[in-house]
Amino acid sequence: MRHEPRAAARLESFGFQQVYDYVDGKADWYAWGLPMEGTAVTQLRAGQLARPDVPTARLDEPVGAVSRRTEAAGWNTAVVVNAEQVVLGLLRPAAFGQHPAMLVEAVMEEGPSTFRPHATLDAPRRNMERHRVGGIPVTTPDGRLVGFLRREDLDQASHAEANTSA
Repeated sequence: MRHEPRAAARLESFGFQQVYDYVDGKADWYAWGLPMEGTAVTQLRAGQLARPDVPTARLDEPVGAVSRRTEAAGWNTAVVVNAEQVVLGLLRPAAFGQHPAMLVEAVMEEGPSTFRPHATLDAPRRNMERHRVGGIPVTTPDGRLVGFLRREDLDQASHAEANTSA
């Protein structure tokens, strides 16, 4: 049996051939970072500020190699991902002080907090303040890396918004 809500059925009655029913709903649509409309677009979202250029690392890499690559890119944090870009952990500044031959898997912060692209900026900010960290990964609902939301970018965006509304 085909699931056919009223809106999709009506579109088909107008002659549309490719009609899709997105059954997971609006919240899931937003969580994937897909386009938003209406009043939802007026607020900045985590996905808009997340930096996709954050350095990444694999579990089996030596910390020294990742440290050099991360520093050369102007970062002090790297996101540990698998081949599908699923976030497995983080290498924060303290991890880079470990012996350079140690593997990433041995020194990474496992299971970091993440936020979805549609998250407003208040929740990530509170999380960063509570855990005293400089940033948080932004991921899709299946855990794939979108980018890294840095505290300094949040602060700059908040400052810019305050100046715009004043």
